Amino acid sequence: METNFKNALKYVLVHEGGWADHPRDPGGPTMKGVTLVTYRRHFGENKTEDDLRNISEEELGKIYASGYWDKCHCNDLPSGIDYAVFDAAVNSGPRRGAKWLQASVGAEADGSVGSVTLARVREHDPVEVINGMCDLRLSFLHSLATWTAFGTGWGRRVEGVRSFATIMAGGRPSGIGEQPSIEYVTVKKGSTGPWVRKLQDALGITADGEFGTNTDGALKRWQEKNGLASDGIAGRNTYRVLGLIS
Repeated sequence: METNFKNALKYVLVHEGGWADHPRDPGGPTMKGVTLVTYRRHFGENKTEDDLRNISEEELGKIYASGYWDKCHCNDLPSGIDYAVFDAAVNSGPRRGAKWLQASVGAEADGSVGSVTLARVREHDPVEVINGMCDLRLSFLHSLATWTAFGTGWGRRVEGVRSFATIMAGGRPSGIGEQPSIEYVTVKKGSTGPWVRKLQDALGITADGEFGTNTDGALKRWQEKNGLASDGIAGRNTYRVLGLIS
């Protein structure tokens, strides 16, 4: 639905996060889900990584609308399905997102959403379509070699999409707790509290809620091993790879 774009983009950006340049992520330098290659394609080959770090809200909207929402004809899709298709397109490409939609409604999976696909969508229960798409998406992600590095976070993302899209479609999700969330607390040496315990649990060390020398060392070793900046600070990128947030 046309009125859903801004809301859908808000939840997509929850998952996409901020700056990332993980060596095992084939997308390369990325800001709020926009790779440097995509940014240059839209705004010129002279754009630098620093330009990408400072991408404007207007530029973000243009890229996500023209590159994903419009390509999948999300304005013409029922509420909930539009978000599920949009997030899939952002995460895995518009053609693949469209194919998952088509496969879920029994249309020819050619990767192009047209009148035939839209007609088939209208014949199906939206929640069933959402579940079918999410199942296909998870199966694909499991097949990727990078699942070992990103699988926990990817799985949480897909289940979050399933949950929120179902709500948008008027259904009752089975995993309401998996809705997209932006709630987390950045922690570092000297920090205390529940997010320190969550971090310690994920690292497999004693979870006492006190970020001391042992936690600092364990985190830095884990960050270096997983290709993140070994700074001893647990924020969005660290939490996402650990699977603590979507």
